Amino acid sequence: MELAYIPSPSRGVIHLGPIPLRGYAFCIIIGVFVAVWLGNKRWIARGGRAGTVADIAVWAVPFGLIGGRLYHVITDYELYFSEGRDWVDAFKIWEGGLGIWGAIALGAVGAWIGCRRRGIPLPAYADAIAPGIALAQAIGRWGNWFNQELYGKETDLPWALHITSSVDGREPGYYHPTFLYESLWCVGVALLVIWADRRFKLGHGRAFALYVAAYCAGRFWIEYMRVDDAHHILGLRLNNWTALVVFLLAVAYLVISARKRPGREAVVEPGADDPTGGETAAGSEADGGSEAGAKAEPVRDGDDGEAGAKTDEDAEAGAKDGEDQAGDRAKDAAESGSAGKKS
Repeated sequence: MELAYIPSPSRGVIHLGPIPLRGYAFCIIIGVFVAVWLGNKRWIARGGRAGTVADIAVWAVPFGLIGGRLYHVITDYELYFSEGRDWVDAFKIWEGGLGIWGAIALGAVGAWIGCRRRGIPLPAYADAIAPGIALAQAIGRWGNWFNQELYGKETDLPWALHITSSVDGREPGYYHPTFLYESLWCVGVALLVIWADRRFKLGHGRAFALYVAAYCAGRFWIEYMRVDDAHHILGLRLNNWTALVVFLLAVAYLVISARKRPGREAVVEPGADDPTGGETAAGSEADGGSEAGAKAEPVRDGDDGEAGAKTDEDAEAGAKDGEDQAGDRAKDAAESGSAGKKS
């Protein structure tokens, strides 16, 4: 008896005239906006300028989308380049298929370019944006729900996902909603990173490393539940191995970074604390001095000569007055002396 289940949408695209509005694309776009919004708030709290996160995202997002698509196409090449397939479909990103591993790797390259252009340390930027990326993944996973893809094993649990599509080998039935599991896990990862960052003042990329490690831990068991076709190595899916290796690298970075560079960056964006946009106090004083100089009455060469001549005349007059006064005092003294003799 079916008590409850999660229904799948009858279609993942709505046409607004000739324009297709795809649920998968909407989830990706909303996720990007949330990541930038939260990253901007965290960046400002760390002492950066408003808008810097969005400026760097202009580089990071396109690189991330290309990297995510490349990873998916390379690891699932048979979906696009095997017999009976159309290789043009490899470019149809709106139909689904983004590998988070490639998205993060190439997205980091784009972020590095943006940070380098602004003179900003990439680890500090990564720390600020880490929880937002996790939330973006949580939202983006609902795109798999719209496409009825990436579900788990069959189950009779009340939160089972009802798959109705039979496209690309799908079999209608009730399956574990792995998209939902990963979405909830990513929300938890975002909250964990925010808490740990406030509690331990993580810096130099350690908040981002914590996000990576926590995400990989959840991705490992969620990936193990999925039943979609995938390459296997020693009995494990390729993404399981990827999650394991990346998890170990992230933990190693956390430990080594904490020993070599404890604490967090004091300055994340040079000049962000200057409301004038980078003008120094010395520069302002220099400007003030220049302005004062400009306001001063200009002195002409002729005036200099006249002023000098006038000064000389004053000096001569002063000297003459001094001589006269001395003569008067001497005369008075002589007269006094004569009067004394007569008396």
